[in-house]
Amino acid sequence: MKRREFLNLSLGSVAAAALSGRAQAQADAKEIRIGYQKNGVLVITRQREALENHFRPQGISVKWVEFSSGPPMMEAMNVGSVDYGAVGDSPPIFAQAVGAAIVYAAAQPIINGSGILVPQNSTISSIADLKGKRVGFTKGSSAHNVVIQTLEKAGLTYDDITPVYLTPPDAGPAFANGGIDAWAIWDPYFAIAETRQNGRILVKTRDITKTNSFYIANRDFAKTRGQVLQQIVDVTTATAAWAQAHPDEVAQSLAAVTGVPLDIQTIAARRAGFAVGPVTADIIATQQGVADRFFKLGLIPRQIAVRDIVWRNPQT
Repeated sequence: MKRREFLNLSLGSVAAAALSGRAQAQADAKEIRIGYQKNGVLVITRQREALENHFRPQGISVKWVEFSSGPPMMEAMNVGSVDYGAVGDSPPIFAQAVGAAIVYAAAQPIINGSGILVPQNSTISSIADLKGKRVGFTKGSSAHNVVIQTLEKAGLTYDDITPVYLTPPDAGPAFANGGIDAWAIWDPYFAIAETRQNGRILVKTRDITKTNSFYIANRDFAKTRGQVLQQIVDVTTATAAWAQAHPDEVAQSLAAVTGVPLDIQTIAARRAGFAVGPVTADIIATQQGVADRFFKLGLIPRQIAVRDIVWRNPQT
């Protein structure tokens, strides 16, 4: 496996991206670009027009850009096409390892709604049974980390399985049609597989490891427009607090934006935790453990220090 395949970022592209990011930062931008996936606080933020309402008096518009998973969002953020977005724990590690222009702006502990599924009639009944099996997940995503730590818990190695790298939209049909033996995934795809694709939970992520998702910003955007970034984080945090207290309304918002049926989004919303906060020392330590594990396995090209790209607003 080639270590640099994950984000397809060469040193030349990173340099070009830095120039692109600086050019964007130098512009008196009247638009902020938010990357989102089919889950989480940013979907709710979009549905409630919280950022639009906040920034309209400042003459700043909001553009929303949808991604199927975190790695392509990190690529877009690196080249300055997206200013801010939410991803799982693994994408920023792979991105930092190849020099991507990103920073951690905020964090959200993940308490439920992800894990590894197998078909209902599968003979796989324990983690050990994954040996020799085809396990589907998105390369460089939070599910990648879940697979690695799950295998370790059973005394297996990464070489004991056949990893099948699939985006969530491609993995769903593969799981339903028997193209993969197990699927590591997050909500709402996790709930879809449970309710629509005859999936059975083999392990829940929370029983394997402590995980977080992150709100990431383009490095130059954070450097030159720090007060705007702080406002985005503040709106995200306030929306998360509202979501925590209104899971059924959250489900309606998610269904309206994503097109995922309401019953599935209700399952996801009722078991989710939405609280957003700073990137604390404990969260950094957890994330550093993930980075160190990936480096030890040869999945990233160099050792990194997560704390080096944690953003702190210099004016706070």
